[in-house]
Amino acid sequence: MSVTILEAIDIILKNTNPLSTEILPIEQILFKISAQDIKATIALPQFNNSAMDGYALKGESKNYKVVGKILAGDSHNHILNENEAIKIMTGAKAPINTDKIIPQENTQTIDESTIEIIKDVKLNAHIRYKGEDIDIDETILSSKEKINSSHIALLASQGITHVEVYKKPRIAIFASGNELKLHFEKLEESQIYNSNTPYLIARAKELGCEASFVGRSDDNIESLKQIIENSLSYDFIVTSGGVSVGEADFTKEAFNALECVEKFSKVEIKPGKPTTFGMIGKTPVLNLPGNPLASAINFEIFAKPLIKKLSGSSKYYHGYIETKIDKEFIKTRKVPTVIPGFFDGISFKVADQFSPGMVNVLNHCNGFILISKDRDQIKKDDIVKFLPMNWEFEQEDFVDFQS
Repeated sequence: MSVTILEAIDIILKNTNPLSTEILPIEQILFKISAQDIKATIALPQFNNSAMDGYALKGESKNYKVVGKILAGDSHNHILNENEAIKIMTGAKAPINTDKIIPQENTQTIDESTIEIIKDVKLNAHIRYKGEDIDIDETILSSKEKINSSHIALLASQGITHVEVYKKPRIAIFASGNELKLHFEKLEESQIYNSNTPYLIARAKELGCEASFVGRSDDNIESLKQIIENSLSYDFIVTSGGVSVGEADFTKEAFNALECVEKFSKVEIKPGKPTTFGMIGKTPVLNLPGNPLASAINFEIFAKPLIKKLSGSSKYYHGYIETKIDKEFIKTRKVPTVIPGFFDGISFKVADQFSPGMVNVLNHCNGFILISKDRDQIKKDDIVKFLPMNWEFEQEDFVDFQS
């Protein structure tokens, strides 16, 4: 059954459910997906405090009587009278009726108990008010939200030690084909090294998974069945190769023998038409093309949303950046077509050369565009939708990043 790209993604997501959860210390939850809503139980700041070293003032005057000193961490219940000041350090609790805090450099000492204001400040200046950063009952982490370093800071600020999160997906990856050798084996005539499996394992790990190589099968059904059976304890099975119509492509036959329910067998996309998806029980199975670029691109389009949903995230659909294309591109077939390239922050630059069987393409790209079925030509400077893959955006040469 042939489907469109959007139909394929919809089928995949409808057959995918989040994994079970576990409770981990906050030191171990970075990049995991939260399985609970967490609300603040402590206001930040917990009390009105000073943003400056200076004086807490009451009233509007030129001169103030200094009645003491408050250091950060001091516990007190000071209340100021009219035209009184109290020396205060950054972070120290301010008297409850403080009108403003004036920086020390804006004052001049008259005598041991009197200061003069030489440069005034506005009412409420330099006071951090209770709860202005985080209020009690404010949500600091939402369920299905990916945890980053800022969440860790928020959780620590509340004295939270453990959080319930979704487990990492465990992915089994293998390849089929007598012509394939592992990178540490010796090549014989007419054989090639298997670059797909190491790439898919590495990319799955980049997406937050635990990925394992479960073996290379020979081109026969029994060998394939054995590897598939060994993979059924995993959350997701990914294969590359053996899904075209060649007489030695046994992958589909082996999956069918293990009662794999096929959801689609072809996708309207170039490259990667023979991409196949099915289910063995509750385990999703994605069969990718054997050509390296086609395998990598289709993993990005179809496996990435699946992994995001397995991980517990609510954000599993692809995002894009609108930008200009740097040169004209003419599409030769009336099928949705993937164009790899590099987005430099200004425009999308099409890869110099690319074909489904190439390995040295994505190394020079950080994403791709997908030209729709009905569009035959994109002109220079047309707006396109860039889908990022390798999304680190530093520069080799200095650019002024100030706005």
